[in-house]
Amino acid sequence: MEINIKPLTPENIEDFLYFFDNIGFTDNPDWAGCYCHFYHFSGNIKEWGERSNEQNRNASMELIRVKKMNGLIAYLDEKPVGWCNVNSKDKFAKILYEESSKVKTASIVCFVVAPSHRRQGIAKKLLKFACSFSQNNGYDLIEAYPRKVEKLSEAHSYHGPLSLYKSEGFSIYKELKDYYVVHKKL
Repeated sequence: MEINIKPLTPENIEDFLYFFDNIGFTDNPDWAGCYCHFYHFSGNIKEWGERSNEQNRNASMELIRVKKMNGLIAYLDEKPVGWCNVNSKDKFAKILYEESSKVKTASIVCFVVAPSHRRQGIAKKLLKFACSFSQNNGYDLIEAYPRKVEKLSEAHSYHGPLSLYKSEGFSIYKELKDYYVVHKKL
C-alpha cells in the first residue's frame, strides 16, 4: 500500500472537500459537517451546534483559500483516504491548551481516516509527515492533545491515541482533566 501525503493547498481543495463530503465520515454522519472547522471557529459550543454543514464547508474553503487552514491529505491511488489538521498553534481560535511561548509551535488537532483504511498505519504516516513538514517549515515544537480515556469510539479518537504520539518520540508535557498535552522538539 503506497500512501502519498500532500499538504493542503488551494490547488487540492477539491480533494479535501471530496474526502469530507464522501469518505471520512461514512460511519459517523453526525460529524460529517465539521469540515475540520471546529478548532478554527471562535464561537461557543452552543453557537457551533447551530451552524449548518454548508456554513462549516464554506468557512473551511475560505480559510484554505487564504492559507489560514493547513493540514495534510493522505492519498492511495490518487484518492484521499486520510486527513491530519496540523497548523500553526496561533491559527486556531480554539486550542485545548494555551501557554504563551516564544517558541514557534505547530499543533495537531485532528486525524480522520477513511473507515475502510483504518488500522493500516495511515495516521502514523500522517504524523511522521506532520513532524518533518513542520520542522522543514521552521517550527521548533509540535504538540497534540490525545484524550486520556483509552477506550473511545473511533469518532472520539480523532485527536489520535497517546500511544501513537509516544511511538514517534512525543512526551507528555502536561496532564489536563481529559487530555494530555504532548510535545516533540523538532
